[in-house]
Amino acid sequence: MSERQSIPHPYQGRRVVLATKHQKEHVLGPPLKAALGLDLCVPDDLDTDRFGTFSGDIARQGTPWEVAVRKARQGMKAVGIKLGLASEGSFGPHPQLLFIPSDYELLAFVDDELGIEIVEQVLTVSTNFAHAAVGAVEELEDFFTMTHFPSHGLIVRPNSGLQPGLLFKGITKVDELEEAVGQCSRASTDGLAHVETDMRAHMNPTRQKVLREVAVQLARRLATLCPECRAPGWGLVDVARGLPCEWCGAKTDLVRREIYGCPRCDYRENYPRSDGLEVASAGNCRWCNP
Repeated sequence: MSERQSIPHPYQGRRVVLATKHQKEHVLGPPLKAALGLDLCVPDDLDTDRFGTFSGDIARQGTPWEVAVRKARQGMKAVGIKLGLASEGSFGPHPQLLFIPSDYELLAFVDDELGIEIVEQVLTVSTNFAHAAVGAVEELEDFFTMTHFPSHGLIVRPNSGLQPGLLFKGITKVDELEEAVGQCSRASTDGLAHVETDMRAHMNPTRQKVLREVAVQLARRLATLCPECRAPGWGLVDVARGLPCEWCGAKTDLVRREIYGCPRCDYRENYPRSDGLEVASAGNCRWCNP
């Protein structure tokens, strides 16, 4: 074994603060511990809801990337350590498959000792994200199947909009749901209650699986050291487009090469596409398929 191979990972035995109030440590912690030796800690009484809520009562200010980094730094400040971690999820129609719901998860890691920020992302259709407007619980039979209630929580509010005191989160029992739907439908101008999936991590096992996926991705990224300066976080940072058309050879908008880089220094390396594709279908060519 070489001297370089025998050196432990720079994060071995280190503490990283996770900014969460929804028990994400149970999902994010094991992959980071196994791959890097990082120990997660969660501050007491940290209010991450101030950065935005899925129920809409607090709007998110900024992009998911910006918010995740701000949350990580909030946790770092609360605990007084220089390593921070936070995630941010977004739910809605898939950008390509417009009528299929998707989950976009982003996990940010901040190291103020090395001066680096690393963000990993996952976009998936593995989600139970859905909503319905009903006048009674009996109308939700198909919705229960689709959203995996009661193993997954629900949120209820008046269909006419948010009203003080009429926002019920974390519902996992039928009697609680009946009471919430009754109150909200009576208070709504159209006589309906708005029922939606509770996408908070501790209320949504399906989302927990996606969070674990992005944690594994981040752990793999952090475990890879820069070949130049040996900082953690070597990985894909950009792409070069221009994959040639299979018919005429003209450049298309598809990715031609992948650019790997270091989050700390300016070192970069270019690689062929990881899927091995060397030419683009003529259907992607502006000349062969105008």
